Amino acid sequence: MRKLNAAVDRFAYSHPRFGIPNLMKFLVGVMAVVFVLDLFSNSYASYMLYFDADLILRGELWRLVTWMFLPTNGSLFWIFISLSFYYFIGTSIEEYWGTAKFTLFYLASAVLMVVFGMISALWSPFPVVTSGNLNQILFLAFATLYPDALIRVYLILPVKAKWLAVLYVVLTGYDLLRNGLWAALFTLPQLLAVLLVYLVFFWDRIADLLREFGFAVRHQNSPQTIHFKSAVKQQKKAQQQGYRHKCEVCGRTDADFPDLQFRYCSKCAGYHCFCEDHIFNHTHFTQ
Repeated sequence: MRKLNAAVDRFAYSHPRFGIPNLMKFLVGVMAVVFVLDLFSNSYASYMLYFDADLILRGELWRLVTWMFLPTNGSLFWIFISLSFYYFIGTSIEEYWGTAKFTLFYLASAVLMVVFGMISALWSPFPVVTSGNLNQILFLAFATLYPDALIRVYLILPVKAKWLAVLYVVLTGYDLLRNGLWAALFTLPQLLAVLLVYLVFFWDRIADLLREFGFAVRHQNSPQTIHFKSAVKQQKKAQQQGYRHKCEVCGRTDADFPDLQFRYCSKCAGYHCFCEDHIFNHTHFTQ
């Protein structure tokens, strides 16, 4: 997972023009159009666009993509609220990651859901592949990047995003246990797709969390070693200066730029910190 996570970051850094700027604006706009068409066609638009493995195998290949454009069911008011909400969290993630990484995240989620959906068609006549699954992983990503963001449940009760994410995970696990193994076979493939994408894109944060709870996570396979006692002294010295992390290239610190991510290069000799802009773009220290 660590290598995949690093590969994603390298790809996003090396291909800044990859992706679709304002992707959520496009997706939400198409969903709104489909909803309006459904109102005047007795849901015929959704009927022609939803995911159906059997129809795909018969040649209706557009269904591999068009299921992403189906809005969730509900009244006009709730459709407006849901589309506005997912536009907000999608654009927030894109602002945090950049267009390249966000597009890759959304694309990887969609592709894996299709792959797992086609596999589950072997035992399920109606594989569950919907835009709602994509919205769920979007919310998990948002809650990880902005854990203290306040979300107003039913437009009234403000709750931090991280607690809503925890509640979602608990309820999902409860539903799997309550419905039994056979029922889980219908929904588990999509949950596995969501979990796999989440692990790849957030492995660095998961590894940090595991370390906080005392679980050892191997970060490097390089024969070069980091002297952690010296590293701890270095961090304590940095904290006395008012920051914990400082980029070796540009000199930016986590105190001056709290939203900037800092990482330590495993290929450099010693213990050297770099910001997200220079972690893959620097000359390695050899001594």
